Amino acid sequence: MVGLLTSDGCLIGDGRHIALTSKDIDIIQMTQTILHKEHLKIGTKIGQFKTSTYQFQFADAALYDFLILAGITPAKSKTIQSVDLPDEYYFAFLRGYFDGDGTIYGYIDPRWNKSYMYYTSFASASPNFLVWLDGQNARLIGTSPGKIQSKTRVHTLTYAKKNSRLIFHAMYHNRPAYKLTRKYDKFMDFITSDSCGKITPVRASGGMVDTHA
Repeated sequence: MVGLLTSDGCLIGDGRHIALTSKDIDIIQMTQTILHKEHLKIGTKIGQFKTSTYQFQFADAALYDFLILAGITPAKSKTIQSVDLPDEYYFAFLRGYFDGDGTIYGYIDPRWNKSYMYYTSFASASPNFLVWLDGQNARLIGTSPGKIQSKTRVHTLTYAKKNSRLIFHAMYHNRPAYKLTRKYDKFMDFITSDSCGKITPVRASGGMVDTHA
């Protein structure tokens, strides 16, 4: 939950209301289920590129205060530096962030028959946040440094195939009930279609637990 709100959430300035916007209705409905707020209305909005997005707003002062303390503030997009949460919740956090602002893409490399080249990418308007994310992935998952690219409005942190397999295992190792199925299935397709797609176990000092982080 915290990862998803870091990517697609917005803290309203009144100190208690939180809004979530996504093009995936599944994300909105999943959030409603986790928060037991299925009764609240889901709105729609037409974006600047004439694409429809779904919106869900709710009041939760305790969650609002928790997010503030964790480093997620109103107008966070360009100012967020890091998120303060225990290591045991990081994998769930990363999965939530991937559901919101992550992507998996790839292609068949013509140099090797039946060999996929695929990449995992995380986007943010804050390059400092991506530096922190890269460091956390290295420390808790064992990835080598990803590639951070700066663009006009958004920055991306990208990992190639070996690191992508590590990230996949970290995010989905315990078959979490709450995930964006569309992205999971696409990621799994790349993993299973790769003849060299052996997943290396996550390097971690302690047990990781699945939460709604």
